[in-house]
Amino acid sequence: MGENMQELTVGQVADLVGISVRTLHHWDEIGLVTPSLRSWSGYRLYTREDVERVQRVCLYRETGMALARIAELLDEPGLDELAHLARQRELLLERISHLRQKVSAVDQIMETMKMGTNLDPAQKAEHFGGWDPAWQEEAQAKWGDTPEWRQSEAVKAKMTPQDWFRVGRDTQALEQSLGQAKRDGVKPGSDRANELAEAHRASLGTWFDVTHSKHVLIARGYVTDDRFRQYYDEIEPGLTDWLKSIIDENARANGVDPTTATWQ
Repeated sequence: MGENMQELTVGQVADLVGISVRTLHHWDEIGLVTPSLRSWSGYRLYTREDVERVQRVCLYRETGMALARIAELLDEPGLDELAHLARQRELLLERISHLRQKVSAVDQIMETMKMGTNLDPAQKAEHFGGWDPAWQEEAQAKWGDTPEWRQSEAVKAKMTPQDWFRVGRDTQALEQSLGQAKRDGVKPGSDRANELAEAHRASLGTWFDVTHSKHVLIARGYVTDDRFRQYYDEIEPGLTDWLKSIIDENARANGVDPTTATWQ
C-alpha cells in the first residue's frame, strides 16, 4: 500500500486483501476490525491503519487461530508490527510442518493405490490423522449387533483404496470448512450453519443411514467423549460444542426436537 492511500470502501478493501465483503461486515459486527471513518453518505471507510489491521487478521487466520484470540493479540498493549510478524511466522512454520506430515500421508496412500492393495489399519491411521485401531474394537463391542454396524461393514468391504482416499479427502475438506465457519462466527440456525450440518450428516451417511434424530445423538456423543472433543477442538478451539449446536438447530429446522431425539 502506498503512503498516500486514500480511505477505502468495504468493497475496495475486500478486493485489495482478497476476502469477501460478508467477512468484513462480520468482523465489523464483532468489533474485530471496525472502519474508522464514514463518507458524507454514511458509508463506512477504512483508513490505512484499518487495512493493516485487516491484513494482520488474515495472517493470523492462516495459522488457524480463532477470531476471539486474534482480537486479544491485536489489542495487546505494546505489541508492535515486528512482534506480530515474528509471532505469525512461528505459527505459520508450525502449520507448514503439520501440512508436510499430511502430504507424506497422502503420498503413502497414493503408493497403496498404485499397487491396487487394500488399506491396512496403520495406513488408515496415517490418512485419517490419529485414527486408533483400538477405536474399531471398542465400536464393534458397542454396536456390532446393530443394523448400522452391519451396513457400515458392508460399505467398507466394497471400498477400494481410491474410495478410502476420496472419503478421507472429503472428510478433511469438510472439517476445514467447519473450522473456518466457526472462526468466521457463523451462527447456529443460519442458512450457512444448516448447510454445513447437512454436509456433516451426509458425510456420516457414507457409512449408514443417518436421520436428523440420529445425527443429534451422534453429536451429543462428541461433547461427552474427550477423544472426539480433542479431535474437533484441535481443528478449531470450541468446534465440538459449535458443531453440536449447528446439528441441533438443523434438526430443529427439520422437525426434530434435540431434547427428545431418539435413535430412529
